Amino acid sequence: MTDRALAVVRAGVLTTVQDTGRPGHAHLGVPRSGALDVPAAALVNRLVGNPPEAAVLETTLNGVAVRPRSTVTAAVGGAPGAVTVDGRPVAWGAPVRVPAGAVLDIGPAVTGVRSYVAVSGGIAVDPVLGSRSTDLLSGLGPAPLTDGMVLPLGHPTALHARVDTAPQPSPPTELILRVTLGPRDDWFTRAAVRTFTSRPYRVSPASNRIGLRTEGPVLERAVTGELPSEGMVLGAIQVPPDGRPVVFLADHPTTGGYPVIAVVRAQDLPAAAQAVPGTPVRFIAVGGQ
Repeated sequence: MTDRALAVVRAGVLTTVQDTGRPGHAHLGVPRSGALDVPAAALVNRLVGNPPEAAVLETTLNGVAVRPRSTVTAAVGGAPGAVTVDGRPVAWGAPVRVPAGAVLDIGPAVTGVRSYVAVSGGIAVDPVLGSRSTDLLSGLGPAPLTDGMVLPLGHPTALHARVDTAPQPSPPTELILRVTLGPRDDWFTRAAVRTFTSRPYRVSPASNRIGLRTEGPVLERAVTGELPSEGMVLGAIQVPPDGRPVVFLADHPTTGGYPVIAVVRAQDLPAAAQAVPGTPVRFIAVGGQ
């Protein structure tokens, strides 16, 4: 094993390897996957001198701890939290030197859900269908991190950014999702569509990388029959039999048999990745994307 590697000291509740995903394989039943908060992943890569498509670690709620086998530059972004190197506090949202054998520890998220950890050279696990992303739905890509796992690193290709800290948006206290109605909004009563675009929902604790589930008003169907399975896109809002909207995220299925009442604008999805359970959600109808 080369010394360009990371040993996992503490895996956290769910830490995965993510890059920009594997688009173009929906016909094979393979979701896009990739980082849920794309701007955060791109920023930490830029801070350490990686290209935007380099693989990073995506943590969930309680962080991760890793030990590099050689000196690396690292940066942490997304959901803010305490960052230490061998117990010494270091900057969040800025490039940090981590000596060989030192432990880089990313603590629990203070606000938000997912933190992103970039290391100079990128996480160099073997790609599958052109991506190193972990896909929780299909099982493609590397398994979620476990204690003791060793991850190979690539070789740095550029100098890290010369900044003290980089501004990043705060996780939402209210999640505003702009949506384009359709293609199956006519499967719901007019009152249900009004409810969907005017009443508040909340982020459900059952949310994950596949979909952001909501709690709130039930949407009544106007058409009660079965819908043949059809293609799904990132940001599609499917309404299952319980009548509560589900926003499809990066690991979503490529087909589905429940009606899609609307589709979220792509620019609003990174905020959905950081909305903690209980966060108010509003769906705002706008024109075409």
